[in-house]
Amino acid sequence: MMDFIQTTVSSFVSLIPVTLAQSFILSFVVLGIMIPFRMLSFPDLTSEGAFPLGGCVCGILLAAGVAPPLAIVAAFVVGLGAGCCTAFIHLRFRIHTLLAGILMSTMLYSINLAIMGKSNLSVFGSPTVFDVVPFTEPGFPASKIIIAGLLAVIVLIALNLYFKTEKGTAMRAVGSNPDMAEAQGINVWAATIGGVGIASAFSAASGALMVQSQGFADVNMGIGILINGLAALMIGEAFTGKQTVLRQLLAPFVGSIIYYQLVSLCLAAGMPPPNLKLATGLFVLIMLALPSIRRSRGGAATRETIRE
Repeated sequence: MMDFIQTTVSSFVSLIPVTLAQSFILSFVVLGIMIPFRMLSFPDLTSEGAFPLGGCVCGILLAAGVAPPLAIVAAFVVGLGAGCCTAFIHLRFRIHTLLAGILMSTMLYSINLAIMGKSNLSVFGSPTVFDVVPFTEPGFPASKIIIAGLLAVIVLIALNLYFKTEKGTAMRAVGSNPDMAEAQGINVWAATIGGVGIASAFSAASGALMVQSQGFADVNMGIGILINGLAALMIGEAFTGKQTVLRQLLAPFVGSIIYYQLVSLCLAAGMPPPNLKLATGLFVLIMLALPSIRRSRGGAATRETIRE
């Protein structure tokens, strides 16, 4: 038993730098899931299509010799367009948000194939944004942690400032009560389309960063990313809470770090990789069911007190 524990701990510790780098990169997908879900009350599935879209665009641009930062910017822009299309489909044709996201993700699969001309593309050996960090080995976790972590801090600060401005407050008002927001003169269409578009843009940028990190792009790289992101968001909210804008914005980043460390611990303990999807799904189910369970227990306790 002691040998098993020592082996598990040793394997887990050795994986921390890799999973930490991955956590920062994928935290932008979690952010892209959180913004529509929490800020706009717009449950959206576009992230599962926007993530590989950004990766495919970045991959084809890197293969063409485009500078890595410009490839990320291009991925951000196309992701923005995908999210705007999802919101427009919902608003214009009164299609449910989840169905609109499914339709967009389905169409993006064909678009990604058309962009690359094949299902996967290797960009190993191409320059990346992680090569600019001094005193670090290119391609090693240290440079990825520094760059992705710095981007996460910048995005967190920028969004925290934005959501406290008049436009940011208007967007949150649309998510809280669109009818009341419209009565106050807020453009519901602009706020919804802009918010969902920005969320998908972050997911696409995450895909671009992941391609530069792993050295290849694949049209299937978004499969399962939504459930992983939702699990990370639930964990983050459990730790940071949702009482303020800053806490809500911190949740994707904190949750992503904790979630991927938990995944690393499961792998270090010998869990077969195919079982991770089952474990993740069960964990999300438990996290979503906890509030209902607590309310049920609280109601039962109240009734018991009244009887006494």
